[in-house]
Amino acid sequence: MALEVRLLQKLQQKLVMTPQLRQAIKILQLQREELDTMIEEELAENPVLERAEGETPILEEPPMVGDGDTPVTVTDAPQQEDMNWEAYFDSYQESTPSLPTSSGGNDDEDDRQRSLENRMVRAESLADHLTEQLRFHDLSEDEERVASVIIGNLNGSGYCETPLEELAASAGVSIELVAYVLQLIQACDPLGIGARDLRECLLMQLRAHALEKPRGEDPALTLATRIVQNHLETLESHRFDRLAKTLGVTMDEIAQAMKIVVALEPKPARDFEEDEVRYVIPDVHVHKVGDDYVITMNEEGLPRLRVSNAYRRLLAEGGTTKEYLNERLRSAAWLIKSIQRRQRTLYLVTESIVKFQQDFLIHGVSRMHPLVLRDVAGDVGVHESTVSRAIANKYMATPRGIMAMKKFFTTGLKGQPGEDVAAETVKNQIREMIANEDIAHPLSDEDIAQALSRGHVTIARRTVAKYRESLNILSSAKRKHALQ
Repeated sequence: MALEVRLLQKLQQKLVMTPQLRQAIKILQLQREELDTMIEEELAENPVLERAEGETPILEEPPMVGDGDTPVTVTDAPQQEDMNWEAYFDSYQESTPSLPTSSGGNDDEDDRQRSLENRMVRAESLADHLTEQLRFHDLSEDEERVASVIIGNLNGSGYCETPLEELAASAGVSIELVAYVLQLIQACDPLGIGARDLRECLLMQLRAHALEKPRGEDPALTLATRIVQNHLETLESHRFDRLAKTLGVTMDEIAQAMKIVVALEPKPARDFEEDEVRYVIPDVHVHKVGDDYVITMNEEGLPRLRVSNAYRRLLAEGGTTKEYLNERLRSAAWLIKSIQRRQRTLYLVTESIVKFQQDFLIHGVSRMHPLVLRDVAGDVGVHESTVSRAIANKYMATPRGIMAMKKFFTTGLKGQPGEDVAAETVKNQIREMIANEDIAHPLSDEDIAQALSRGHVTIARRTVAKYRESLNILSSAKRKHALQ
């Protein structure tokens, strides 16, 4: 059979992700802080965009979006190269809503802000702290390189879990030199830094405490060292009675040793965590007015945008800049429309969530209903992925406090006939049952599952265990031994 090259025509339909559609999707899933940053970048890059004054609400539909309450897609925006921008300007100037402008400022205010920024200092990192201490050891060039490699491989808790062989290969030195430098780092502050695991970390701190007692050996400290050295797994399971029997000591002696162990730091790098405090800015506010819930978009501080009037005159003059102006004008129009579309979609999704979870807003988590993306998507008339992007990393201020919007979506368990129970509601019931249990006889996961079943909630024991662990609650055996 001979091979030949032929041309074929085939008609097919497929979804094409245009740059404008990608931009609309990106803007929809942006957090509030990220949206602020993106708008400022666009204002700096696109000369056609400028800030506008006015109080026109953002959710009002612009002339280029559509009319009425009918949702439109981003493909309705102008795409032709030779769009009549002059005609668009005539209707745009009077009726296109923009984003709310931030309160005006002056030079004195800017100077004050700059002054505050200049007073900010960066907290000392763990790497800087260790490097400063190692300077007193007069390290050679190879030792400094090894120290840098080791410090760079410390994990978030301050442990050196990377094998010495890999560290030696990275630094191009012998394993003996790496071990020597690691000992120097382990002698630095904070105590326990550079340990290979939890046991070594605790032992390093216990040895340091022993050196601080020159008058003689402390029996409790010696017992604590024996427990950490040889019985750490039993200690983690809170089997104190087994520890006392194995070591041949009394429960009082175990209690004295435990006071020392509990005071140790399992994560020596804890005080050097560089995560900054992140303040949550809600995208939506929900207020209760009478028997109704009123939704308000948080538009405070967002600059209102419009197309500059000066470019209307340049476009009318024509010339060699017309093509460039068309591109910039199209980009500006798309940005304004995408932001308006984001606000409208977020409003509709919030409205649907409030409708489905109104009992939760009134009575609390005990009345939360199961809710999935499909329910809200069908109610709003959009795809599930649109709802997922709309709620991603966004927060809602409610009478119950500020909550992540994704918290309103929870799976359900079978409850009374014709009614499911939200997983968050079941978790709350488990938390309350354990809080009110007899501490001498803690409830097992099976006991909790049976109690929930009597309350018409069908749940398996392993599901109870999973929910209990997600609430950071110990098992019944560990809760019992923790109190002994």
